[in-house]
Amino acid sequence: MGIYEELVERGLIAQVTNEDEIRNMINNGKAVFYIGFDCTADSLTAGHFMALTLMKRLQQAGNRPIALIGGGTTMIGDPSGRTDMRKMLTREDIEHNAECFKRQMERFIDFGEGKAMMLNNADWLLELNYVDMLREVGACFSVNNMLRAECYKQRMEKGLSFLEFNYMIMQSYDFYYLFQHYDCNMQFGGDDQWSNMLGGTELIRRKLGKDAHAMTITLLTDSQGKKMGKTAGNAVWLDPNKTSPYDFYQYWRNVDDADVMKCIRMLTFLPMEQIREMEGWDGGKINRAKEILAFELTAMVHGEEEAKKAEASAKALFGGGAGGEIPTTEIGEDELVDGSLDIMTLLVKAGLCPSKSDARRNVQQGGVTANDEKITDIGRLFTLGELKNGVVLRRGKKSYQKVILK
Repeated sequence: MGIYEELVERGLIAQVTNEDEIRNMINNGKAVFYIGFDCTADSLTAGHFMALTLMKRLQQAGNRPIALIGGGTTMIGDPSGRTDMRKMLTREDIEHNAECFKRQMERFIDFGEGKAMMLNNADWLLELNYVDMLREVGACFSVNNMLRAECYKQRMEKGLSFLEFNYMIMQSYDFYYLFQHYDCNMQFGGDDQWSNMLGGTELIRRKLGKDAHAMTITLLTDSQGKKMGKTAGNAVWLDPNKTSPYDFYQYWRNVDDADVMKCIRMLTFLPMEQIREMEGWDGGKINRAKEILAFELTAMVHGEEEAKKAEASAKALFGGGAGGEIPTTEIGEDELVDGSLDIMTLLVKAGLCPSKSDARRNVQQGGVTANDEKITDIGRLFTLGELKNGVVLRRGKKSYQKVILK
């Protein structure tokens, strides 16, 4: 089985152009492909996993990845999947975020000489003269077709800014530029990017002729990837300072039963023979599959040692095991109010609830315990002495955090 057939079996491919040619190029290691990453934060999230692991799979099969940092397109903002306009970032913010992305990507992709490339579209997009660009590529885009694109249609009711309207042209220009200057013959992206990506393929064809072999593949990252990227209203980051290795492990350990094998197929590097054997697992074996998923992905991002620690901590908390380290939040005595803190404040400080209103709801619904005691009083106070000894909080069945005074 070639790498293209494996991608299909893993459930990664959504739509393609020129499928026979794409299959041949990928299976023979002839693809030079790019995936874009807009720098809207200073860390990648779990939602980027599919793209990162895809780049690694294709590189291992002899193909050459281009990780395109969106230093230029981030200044416009992708309207896809948005109900409102993205926050405008400064160029300094974007450059900082781009550097953070680079460090994280290097855990997945080999950027050694002659291997993968890391480029920043700010290097060409920000140098463009607007009138010259309009004359060069503007005639290749139909406004009628653009407005029919899904990424724009969903924004029309609430308002689509002219700034964002240019995003498709900018993204299309990226592929056109990479095709000409880096022999990039293929682009990958989420299925929500299909219209933008087809724009790039069409631009190359119209500017360089029908014999210009530029191909497009979309991954199933719109619904699945974005679902993977968030939990309880918060992003799941690859930066350990934002999401600890334990919380990262627990996120994957707690995926829905219906999603666990899908995630294992799409995201891990376990052999397909092993995955096929796991397909029939049910009952208690589903929990074992979740542990395998959580360990594999945590080891990939944070290293095997951190994955082992997270696994031991989870077993200590949920399985009666020993030797684990309970994830801990330290607070200072100056954070206390009259020598104590209430349960809602503690839940927020521990990161178990995003707000006091959410904490109030969890307490009132009976979903919170402290040191194995169910808390039903939203006014429950924890004293200096209790906090010195440490209070183990639990929200729901699977979210734990120990809060202790420094």
